[in-house]
Amino acid sequence: MKASLVIFVLLALFVGWSSVFVVDEKELAIVTQFGEYKRTAERPGLYFKIPFAQTVTFMEGRILGSDTPPAEYLTLDKKRLVADPITRWRITDPLMFFKTVHDESGAKARLDDIINSELRRELASHNFGDIVGNARDPMMQRVASSVRAQTKSFGIEIVDVRIKRADLPREVQDSVFARMRAERDRVAKQYRSEGEEEAQKIRAETDKEKTIILAKAYETSQKVRGEGDATSIKVYAEAYGKDPEFYAFTRSLDAYEKSVDDKSTVVLSSGSDLFRYFGQPKP
Repeated sequence: MKASLVIFVLLALFVGWSSVFVVDEKELAIVTQFGEYKRTAERPGLYFKIPFAQTVTFMEGRILGSDTPPAEYLTLDKKRLVADPITRWRITDPLMFFKTVHDESGAKARLDDIINSELRRELASHNFGDIVGNARDPMMQRVASSVRAQTKSFGIEIVDVRIKRADLPREVQDSVFARMRAERDRVAKQYRSEGEEEAQKIRAETDKEKTIILAKAYETSQKVRGEGDATSIKVYAEAYGKDPEFYAFTRSLDAYEKSVDDKSTVVLSSGSDLFRYFGQPKP
C-alpha cells in the first residue's frame, strides 16, 4: 500500500511537471500536437500543455546574427572582390518560421542563398571604388530591403545587412602589393639618386669655395712674406750702410748658429774669420 502510494505520487509529479512549461523574456514557443500546430506562446510566463501528446518548440526571441561565408563577387568595372556579409534578423511569426525553415540553421541556410544573390546583383552594378568608398551604405540598404521582402514569408524580419570586410582576392592582393613595393623602390631610388646628385653639387661647390679661400690665403701670405722680406732687406741695407764691419760680424754669427747645435763642438784657429772681429779695434 505504501509503495503504491509512493508510485502514485511520483507519477502525479511527473505528469504535472510534463504538463507545464515556462517561456522567459528572451524566448518564443509554439505548441504542436502530433506535428499539428496548436498555439503560440509569445509572452513570458507559465503555460500548460497536454503531457506526452503535445510538444513545445522554443525559439530565440532576441535579434540574431548570421555570418554569410566570404564569397567572390564581380564589380561593374570587372574587378574581383571578396566580401563577407553579416545579417541581423529576428523571428516575428513563430508559426510561419517553424513551417518554412523549422529552426535557426534552416533560416541561416536560406538567408545565405538570398543574401549572396542580392549582394552579387548589387555589386555588379557598381564600380570597385564606390563599393569600398562612401557608396557602400546606400548599397547595403537596398540589399537589406530586397532581402527583407523575400524573407518576410519565413516569419522573420531583417534588421540590417552589412559587409564586415571587402578585399581583393589573395592572388590579386599579392600582385597589388608587389606593384606597390616596386613603385616604392622606384621612388626611393629616384630620391637617392637626386640626393646623391645634390650631394655632389654641394661637394663641388664646397671644393670650389675651399680652393678660392686657400688661393686667397696663399696670396695674402705671399704678400705679407714679400713685404716682410722687403722690410728685412731694407733693415739689413741700412745696417750695412751705417757699419759694414758690424753687419758682417752679425751675419757670421748667424751663419755659425745655423750650422751647429748646442751639442756640437767647434774648433776654430786663431786665424779664423770669426776671430778677426775680436782683435784690436780700428783707430
